[in-house]
Amino acid sequence: MNKKKLLVRIISLIFFIFILNLLAMRFYWYFSIWWSDMPMHILGGFWLGLVFIYFLKIKDLSFSTILKIILGALVIGLLWEVFEILVDKTIIQNPFNTLDTLSDICFDLAGAGIAIFYFAKRIMLPENFEL
Repeated sequence: MNKKKLLVRIISLIFFIFILNLLAMRFYWYFSIWWSDMPMHILGGFWLGLVFIYFLKIKDLSFSTILKIILGALVIGLLWEVFEILVDKTIIQNPFNTLDTLSDICFDLAGAGIAIFYFAKRIMLPENFEL
């Protein structure tokens, strides 16, 4: 695994998510486009998956490794949803939306699954093979 290449991709992705979030907030996409948070959760789950791959120093994709990545993304996604619920109830005063919360968690997990697939196909390739 080329850790430097993975770290560059993790940093690039978080900057992309940051800029996309700024644009979404500036142009009210979260309020005017009902599905605009879905790609953000997929990207966030993808980023989380890559971060877990980086910090767990994964060399192969065994079942326990995949489970660690998925569970890590699930825990962070759940914590994020708790934060969202607290902000919605105390500051914004929006009612709790079960369907939105469950779909957000599913998109977080989908992003982590995409990160696992990406890692397997792009990062774990032999060092002499460049794409």
